[in-house]
Amino acid sequence: MVIDKIKKRIEYDNEAQEKEEHRSDIPVGKWVKCSKCKEILYKEDLHKNYSVCPNCGNHFRLSSRRRVDQIIDEGTFKEFNLKIDTDNPLKMDDYIKKLETLREKTGLDEAVKCGIGKINSEKVILCVMDSNFMMGSMGKIVGEKITYSIEKAIELKLPIIIFCASGGARMQEGIISLMQMAKTSAAVKKLNKAGNLYISVLTDPTYGGVTASFASLGDIILAEPNAMIGFAGQRVIKQTIGQDLPEGFQTAEFLLEHGFVDKIVSRQDMKETLYKLILLHKGGNKNAK
Repeated sequence: MVIDKIKKRIEYDNEAQEKEEHRSDIPVGKWVKCSKCKEILYKEDLHKNYSVCPNCGNHFRLSSRRRVDQIIDEGTFKEFNLKIDTDNPLKMDDYIKKLETLREKTGLDEAVKCGIGKINSEKVILCVMDSNFMMGSMGKIVGEKITYSIEKAIELKLPIIIFCASGGARMQEGIISLMQMAKTSAAVKKLNKAGNLYISVLTDPTYGGVTASFASLGDIILAEPNAMIGFAGQRVIKQTIGQDLPEGFQTAEFLLEHGFVDKIVSRQDMKETLYKLILLHKGGNKNAK
């Protein structure tokens, strides 16, 4: 096991200078524990393995930046810059301050990164939701970014891929956040009429209003292994219907078995799978360039 290779810390009773000279050489923050198999993993090796545990195959949650790096050809991604200000419709205390803190901490302006790039030289519009920013919740800006990206795909006659990761609508924006469900769904309908390919990729976790809108409307719906996907949480559903839920309920594997997901794709194979789907659609579209 990797854990056996970690040097044990040694206690010293000498002066502070001697402690400094003999302190452990283990870099702080260089190791991470797999939540599934409990193996201790070296972060750099984990990142090289697409943030997938080499011991058990557990898919760690990804930041939008790492996701873009894994999917899009190097140097080809250009992010859309919409310059939209966040509102505080419910006048909730510290909401704007919380957003500013998250922006400084994560380097993101909101819970989704959208832009245009290439997958093995094929142009695509890509949207990647990020659970590091308010659990990927969908408010006004997220809804507008998704809608803008869909409309851009129609304008440029390009396929669009959306990686979903969300806890649902953003409660701090009340009815405004719920309106984004209808808004994004209407945009997807326009996309469908235009004949563009839309691939929805469900990652862990995908819940709430995102699942109930654009995440479920893809021409092809892919999912990562063991991703949790649903609308309400299991406990809420159980209390509502008064019944025990099936084993594995709301996992990607359960949803694949019941026809909600078309295919489960491991992260190492995701880019190539998306590329093949784009080529298949392009080959069947007489207007494709």
